[in-house]
Order: sequence, then C-alpha cells, then structure tokens
Amino acid sequence: MNRVLGVFRSRDQAEVAVRELRQHGFDKEISVVAKEGGVTDANTTFTGGDNLSDGAATGGVVGGLAGLALGAGTLAIPGIGPIIAAGPIAGLISGAITGGIAGGLIDWGIPRETAERMENEVKSGNIVVGVECSQNRVEQAAAILKNHGAESVEKH
Repeated sequence: MNRVLGVFRSRDQAEVAVRELRQHGFDKEISVVAKEGGVTDANTTFTGGDNLSDGAATGGVVGGLAGLALGAGTLAIPGIGPIIAAGPIAGLISGAITGGIAGGLIDWGIPRETAERMENEVKSGNIVVGVECSQNRVEQAAAILKNHGAESVEKH
C-alpha cells in the first residue's frame, strides 16, 4: 500500500478534501491528525462541537472533520498536547505515544524525515490528512488533496 499526505492550514479546506475523498471511494483509508484546540473558527470546534475526550461522540456520530474519518479519538502527546487522530493512523499514534506523531507515521510506513516534518506541522496547528491506497489510486488521492488547498502533498 502507498500513502499520500496533505497539509492543510484551514479546517474547512481539509473537511472538503476528506468529503471528496469519501465520494471517490476512499473511506477507512483516510486518516486525520490535528491539535485538538488548534483547529477552530468562530462558530465550531474541530469536531463540530463534540468533545472527543469526553467519550460522548464516537465513530460515525462525530461531526465535522474528525467524523469524516473512522476511529476518531483524542490523545495527549508529550511536547505537543492533546491531538485528535482519526482513521488507521489513530491506533499507530496511540501505540507510539513515546514516539509521538512521528513515531506513529513511521510505523505507518512514512520515512522519518517526512514523519518529523508532519509532526511539526501538527504542532504548528495545521491539519494532516493521510490516505492509504493502492498504487493506481495515488495520483487521484494526491489530486483531491491539492485541489482542495493542501499546501504540500507527499506520496510514499
């Protein structure tokens, strides 16, 4: 399997990208990582008003960006603080707490240099959207991320 990562500065752009990925048949392959408190606007929080850490919202019930990917949860990462992780990457990050986001991404097959750069993007308040896909769908996933405002898109 291949992985495509996109970095978004805007929650709205990331949400639209994730929605379009789902419309094109990507679903359980989508991962989202962001600082819990860092992605807000005037009227809504990253999770559409639900606090994932209180256990009230899980799976497909979660609104907003985290609800667009399966398995959303809140994790406390040393040196970063609370993050929201959804999709296949969520379990890897929670299993690699001491390695932080970078450790989870490395376990997911992302090269160390890229993984560390992605961790720094999340620390800075940006959103990382990842897609796990077959080789014949890499360009499609990358194009969707780029078309919706990803400032950088990397294919691995």
